[in-house]
Amino acid sequence: MPNRERLDLVRPATRCRQIVAMACSAVAFLLIVGCAGKPLLEYSTDTPAMALLPISKAGLIDGRARFREIFCAISAARGPELPDHRPCVDALVKLSDEGRPTGRPVTLGAGSISLTFLLVPGVGWDCVEHYLDANQPSANHVANFGYTMKILDVEPLSSSARNAELIRDAVMAMPAPAGEERLVLLGYSKGAPDILEAITAYPELESRITAVVSTAGAIGGSPLANTSSQDRANLLVSFPGADCVTGDAGAVESLKPAVRRQWLATHSLPKSIHYYSLATYPAPERISYLLQASYDKLSQIDPHNDSQLIVHDQFIPGSVLMGFLNADHWAIAVPISRTHKIMSSTLVNKNDFPREVLLEAMLRFVEEDLSDSAD
Repeated sequence: MPNRERLDLVRPATRCRQIVAMACSAVAFLLIVGCAGKPLLEYSTDTPAMALLPISKAGLIDGRARFREIFCAISAARGPELPDHRPCVDALVKLSDEGRPTGRPVTLGAGSISLTFLLVPGVGWDCVEHYLDANQPSANHVANFGYTMKILDVEPLSSSARNAELIRDAVMAMPAPAGEERLVLLGYSKGAPDILEAITAYPELESRITAVVSTAGAIGGSPLANTSSQDRANLLVSFPGADCVTGDAGAVESLKPAVRRQWLATHSLPKSIHYYSLATYPAPERISYLLQASYDKLSQIDPHNDSQLIVHDQFIPGSVLMGFLNADHWAIAVPISRTHKIMSSTLVNKNDFPREVLLEAMLRFVEEDLSDSAD
């Protein structure tokens, strides 16, 4: 019997302590302060997408209908053989103003462009990555079609300005894309504003990067950061087996809505780069138990939230809106359910999501849009 299985059977006390530590660190990561009552408004799919956005961010290009076609085609073709399969209609949220299908065929074979996706993760990622083994299954899946997926290392508890510098260094250390090669930066949670700060602070990146994708990105910050502290986030360095540092300890400050909105108001994004946004807008029954308190807390402000971010704070201004995912903030990127059954049956009990289908759909959507733009 492998050592890992034997530990699960022979040392339950150790496993329980790890779970408690995981829960405590998760609370720090969630930036939860206090409890919340019943949401003031109800979740609804009758709301038009533009009603979710402040006027200053209303310049989105609607790509939802095409993204749905691509996602659903992939899901139908190979979803049942992949982990965490969910019917397309359940995985994507359809708001009342989503357009009609385009009717275009969806390519499911090898990609026509050599795409490399670099994922810039959110707060605390390096502290818990060893616990999750998050990247490999999805990366292996898209590699079957000629795509490359890698994680770009940043400091999990540092400011967006500091991580922007690390993004710049990592990208510039790579060979410059040649021929049909394209480099796409994918920002999850705080990783999205880290990317935006990088491409505006370092003009030399503009010629290297073709596109930026925000997935549940904290573009406008999170109100939860207003009532939290960096000290709470720093508890993640005590996660069992963590190999991470606090860096400049500026993560929470970088997530405050006033900081992010001031940054957006004073910076212009490079026009040569293509921008895409994908938001998480889960039905209440798709929120994990551990995330319920922060979901309710944010619902006092706006019921359109994923337990960490309000929907209208997840969009890059002027980007292509790919769609809304029926998943909480963790479900699309933190695969606890696949390897930690006790956690997934108790605290993080709504963590299943077809991430391989999602990543492939994102890649194919971006590839198609870039090809259309080049014509």
